[in-house]
Amino acid sequence: MIPHHVQTVNRPSAQTASRSMRNEQRAVSEVLGVVMLLAMVITIMGGVWIFLNPYLSDFEDNTNWNSATGLADRIEDRIEVAGNAPEGTGFRNTLAIQSTSIRPVQNVEHWTIAADLSASERITLRHVNDTTIGVLAANETARSITVESPGNTFSRTFTSSHEEVFVSHNGSANHWMIVTVYGADEQPLHRQVTWTLSGLEIHTSLGQGEHQIVLMNNARAERFPNGVWDVSAMPLVEFDRMANDEVRLSMLLTDVITNGSIGQGANIGLQFVSQGPMTLFSGRAYNVQFTVTNALHDVVTPQYHDNWLSEYTVQRAAGTLDTYIGFAPYARASGADGFSVSAQSLPLYFEVDLQRIEVSR
Repeated sequence: MIPHHVQTVNRPSAQTASRSMRNEQRAVSEVLGVVMLLAMVITIMGGVWIFLNPYLSDFEDNTNWNSATGLADRIEDRIEVAGNAPEGTGFRNTLAIQSTSIRPVQNVEHWTIAADLSASERITLRHVNDTTIGVLAANETARSITVESPGNTFSRTFTSSHEEVFVSHNGSANHWMIVTVYGADEQPLHRQVTWTLSGLEIHTSLGQGEHQIVLMNNARAERFPNGVWDVSAMPLVEFDRMANDEVRLSMLLTDVITNGSIGQGANIGLQFVSQGPMTLFSGRAYNVQFTVTNALHDVVTPQYHDNWLSEYTVQRAAGTLDTYIGFAPYARASGADGFSVSAQSLPLYFEVDLQRIEVSR
């Protein structure tokens, strides 16, 4: 009997298992492919983000800086309008702020301005202490003195002398003081004004730190993170020679008083109210002298001095000071002792106006 070939009982199961294994391997390879594709996409996106992040940060910083600069321009415009308004009048504006806060800057700039108001007398005032003033009149025509300060006015007569006369008063120069010396006919002979001015500071968050803009007395100083203060706009002090061979020195002082906290927010409402403009000097003047000290930083005051004395320095180097008309140092050439005016015997008209604005929320 011829034996027949007997098929293995488990053969179909083996074929099924092999086919199932191949399907599982194929499925695993597809999952790995998707995972690898996702990993590659994530890696590429991460690389692109790392590459673009500095540019995006710079773009955001530039946007914030532009917003802060525009805000400073708008605030300056509103201060100018409110400063020229009658006392007690003003307006309210809503300002959009982006990554920015507004803060007060108290007592940032101190000015002392003095001038003789009569050609027949030259007077020097010296503050011996907080309550005593020394008066020295070259021609002995001074007869009385008036001291004005916030909430107080003091007047006193004295006997003329060729020596310095000491006058005690009860005024306070913490914010401002106006001292006027009169002759026998109550004609003003000399005036001295001291005023401490305040302003506003705009802080903006940048990627590297804080950016600051300070608005003070019509001037503007700016500092970037890890940088130095740079004065981008000077105080309004102008010297002009007119067509009729007269010269004019004009100043505009601006004092911004803050009432309460200004704070920050997406949109804040600010109220600008005038405290009344004042005219401190107006008309012919002689022996004009003024000093200014800025407390924001030590580099700010020298920038003022360099700007005002730039033409004087050129004329001194050229040896032409005998015909020079303009700002000049009062004593030392650096301006550390204050400033005067070289008018070459031409009539000098002196105008000093003051704006006082209260800013609050």
